[in-house]
Amino acid sequence: MKILKEFKEFASRGNVVDLAVGIIIGSAFGKIVSSLVGDVMMPPIGLAIGGLNFTDLKWMMKAAEYDAGGKLISEAVTLNYGNFIQTGIDFIIIAFAVFLVVKVMNTLKKQTEAVQAPPKQELLLAEIRDLLKSK
Repeated sequence: MKILKEFKEFASRGNVVDLAVGIIIGSAFGKIVSSLVGDVMMPPIGLAIGGLNFTDLKWMMKAAEYDAGGKLISEAVTLNYGNFIQTGIDFIIIAFAVFLVVKVMNTLKKQTEAVQAPPKQELLLAEIRDLLKSK
């Protein structure tokens, strides 16, 4: 029973709930970024590089074998290096997209912080300073 109590305390901590919310939002954000890369950014990039689809690049290590009737005996063995290249390009584009989103968020945060009024203590100290200067 003690272990159940400890688990309940662990699960009810704010950090665990925050982590769960972060994972859920991160998963949804990942889908958005993947769609941005796959559906919006990759088509123009593919067009710019001549429609080359890296996922089609592979090295045939062993061809597929068929019997006299055309039935598949063993499948082809291929090294799909093009898929690796495409995944690397996707990673670079996703990392750049996330960088841009974070940069925009930081800019907005700085603008919000600049607009906020200073605390009352600072205003009072500024008034006292101004009064002392005028004497």
